[in-house]
Amino acid sequence: MNRRPFDPRLLRRVPAVRRHLAVLGGLGVLTALLVIAQATALAVLLATAFDGRLHTGALAGLVAAVAARAAVVWAQGTVSARAAATVKATLRADLLGAVGRHGPGWVAGQRAGQLATLAGRGLDALDAYFTGYLPQLVLSVTVPVAVLARLVVADWSSALIIALTLPLIPVFGALLGWQARSATERQWRRLSMLGGHFLDMVAGLATLRAFGRTRAQVDVVRRMADGHRVATMRTLRIAFLSGLVLELVATLSVALVAVPVGIRLLDGGLTLTTALLVLLLTPEAYLPLRAAGARFHASMEGLTALDDAFTVLDAAPPAAVPAATPAGATPAQAGEAPAQGGTAPGFRSEIRFESVSVEYERTTALRDVTLTVRPGDRIAVVGPSGAGKSTLLGLLLGFVTPTSGRVTVDGVDLATVDPATWRRQLAWVPQRAHLFAASLADNIRLGAPDTPPEALAAAVRDAALDEVVDALPDGLGTTLGERGHGLSSGQRQRVALARAFLRDAPIVLLDEPTARLDTAAEVVVLDATRRLVAGRTALLVAHRPALLADADRILRVVDGRVTELTRTGEVVG
Repeated sequence: MNRRPFDPRLLRRVPAVRRHLAVLGGLGVLTALLVIAQATALAVLLATAFDGRLHTGALAGLVAAVAARAAVVWAQGTVSARAAATVKATLRADLLGAVGRHGPGWVAGQRAGQLATLAGRGLDALDAYFTGYLPQLVLSVTVPVAVLARLVVADWSSALIIALTLPLIPVFGALLGWQARSATERQWRRLSMLGGHFLDMVAGLATLRAFGRTRAQVDVVRRMADGHRVATMRTLRIAFLSGLVLELVATLSVALVAVPVGIRLLDGGLTLTTALLVLLLTPEAYLPLRAAGARFHASMEGLTALDDAFTVLDAAPPAAVPAATPAGATPAQAGEAPAQGGTAPGFRSEIRFESVSVEYERTTALRDVTLTVRPGDRIAVVGPSGAGKSTLLGLLLGFVTPTSGRVTVDGVDLATVDPATWRRQLAWVPQRAHLFAASLADNIRLGAPDTPPEALAAAVRDAALDEVVDALPDGLGTTLGERGHGLSSGQRQRVALARAFLRDAPIVLLDEPTARLDTAAEVVVLDATRRLVAGRTALLVAHRPALLADADRILRVVDGRVTELTRTGEVVG
């Protein structure tokens, strides 16, 4: 965990925040000057008031200084709030961008629930850091320096006492801060675990209810929440203790200055104006440090989340840079949205797996796979569950990175091709199509948001989804529930097929599109699938024999090894 009050990685990740920090620095210097002006004017005003006179110039200066300080405080709040908003927006975009670039495998490795907690509650905790602690951190440098400089001129002995006692506050603050960091880190870890577990529980609620384990999981969440409560209270105890210690040190330090000043004033060693100036400026020297120490604890959760965000982003694999377009690809296929109707026949690229192996932490998904997919091939991939079939598709989608070997398109290593450019040439129909809580039309247009209505209607017909649309209350404008609630499994698969038709990509990847469907739904989906793969390069992960009938080649995956079969089931070669 980062132990510094300011993380320099912030300036690299969010360059726009440099301007805000520079403005905060300038406002901090202005605040220090106004503190001196206000104390000087007030000291003169009070000294003359004891003589029964009103110093109008000092009164006007005091009013102006107070008004200016109020304006500066408002400006500090505005600038720091904008800095917080800028940092949060940038880091959230970076986190979501990393998720989009690196796919579901990377998200699973980072725990989706913890990422959601980090991007939500975690980054929101940065408000306390930017609007509370950071402005005080600036003032804790500018104000004490200005006060000491002014008191050296007015009364050097008081300035010496302040210079000797000022370091006590950051020293005691640092000693308590070390304990607070550890406690806050434990608190944040428990909150992340709670968020991740709760997301897992909600996603698997149907399974938990079916097996009668909902009560047990409620107890687990209660225990985790109680652990987070205990960790939070431990952190608050340290924060309150820190506040007490800092107030005590500051009060004693002010007393060390005030008592000698009072004695010297009675003896005639100081003028009343100088004594009042010293007494007014001394608390101002300690105040920013006390406030910074108190607000540091309130900002610790945000600092911990900031460190976690940087750790996640720094650990994420770098995004591939755009490379040369694979030979034979048209500009629309290489980087622009594909035109409706007709990109597939012109695509003549050869895909090769060259000694590809994929290893995970506890298993090996693919072992030394060498395979050539020629343009226009329709390949069925069969094998037992867990053999590595979906991993084969994941390599082409860019969701999985080879441990060894490489995947090439016309000799260009897929790892060097911009993922967004490559994925525009793919249409993917997964086992469980994810539908969003949006209109049916928006769900179908997911990969081609600017599709005209006539093309959308054609995709609906090709996917045999028109009967479903006619039965919905608002047709294509019907808003679906979360995860497509309100549609059956077969209807959701037809929506996924409609997406693929609308994308009109030259390469089609289908991951068991008829899994979990009844006979009637399977027939409809199979007919739509045959229309989809016609004239395209297609890889179909299949368990049911019906999908094998239209395949040109059949690959069998067992224990991560890929072999090609003939129609009689014999191994080729």
